[in-house]
Amino acid sequence: MKEFFIAGLGEILFDVLADSEEIGGAPINFAYHAGRLGADSAAISTIGDDERGRRASNELMDRELCLSGVSIDREHATGYVEARLDDQGVASYYFPDDIAWDHLKLNDIAKGFATQVDAVCFGTLAQRNEESREEIHAFLDAAPQALKIYDINLRQKFYSKETIAQSLERTDVLKLNDEEIAVIAPMFGLEGSERDMLRTLQDEFDLKCSVLTRGDKGSLIIKGAEEVEHPGIEVKTIADTIGAGDSFTASVTIGLLMELPLDQISEHANRLAAHVCSCKGAMPAIPAEFKLIK
Repeated sequence: MKEFFIAGLGEILFDVLADSEEIGGAPINFAYHAGRLGADSAAISTIGDDERGRRASNELMDRELCLSGVSIDREHATGYVEARLDDQGVASYYFPDDIAWDHLKLNDIAKGFATQVDAVCFGTLAQRNEESREEIHAFLDAAPQALKIYDINLRQKFYSKETIAQSLERTDVLKLNDEEIAVIAPMFGLEGSERDMLRTLQDEFDLKCSVLTRGDKGSLIIKGAEEVEHPGIEVKTIADTIGAGDSFTASVTIGLLMELPLDQISEHANRLAAHVCSCKGAMPAIPAEFKLIK
């Protein structure tokens, strides 16, 4: 086994674009990128017993993701989402209801992973159904040793203050973007600058680290009393932004596990996200120069 074992817990789905379907789902994108950066990585999710489910398995295995923690639901379809790109390649998403990851089930192997993972990333979308939310919380509660990363990932109206608060109570590292912090600010009475709001959340929920991405304007990372801002990396030609945030989260996670300096973590995460923006799809090939765990 490699130095770190990292899991993405939540939705597996296909991003349905105008001319193609690309395998994705934020926690699974995260797991892919963690693997490309040198960790052992696993997907924990539920897919349907259908053509998309079989294609998802084949494509993720081709990307060297461990899928033994993925269960099969024979009654619901594998997840998909219509991803629409604007003129700048920025995606918006439209999700169907009642698909396989709404009924996420931890199989025995996934349950075993809970005591083995060094880090696990989860989000809000896969918690829109109580059945999946309970399974996600059960995994997190069974993994006291793991660094728990909450990539808030707000989509449409599939979130509530209660779900976000329950997630934050289980979180070590919060990752969100500048649009999302504006959404949750009135929910939690956050005031002041983005920095002020992050510090309020960090204090209220005893977070070890908070990460704010700002699209092409870079990022802000706060860890305890330390903070690092980054202006962003210019991307000459953006293919699309799908998966860029997930690659950023994976880079930060491994950097924290390796106890790298915060400015080094920030620089690597921004460079990696910029590379992903220059490529099509959430899981492009990652050059060897980005590998963190040798």
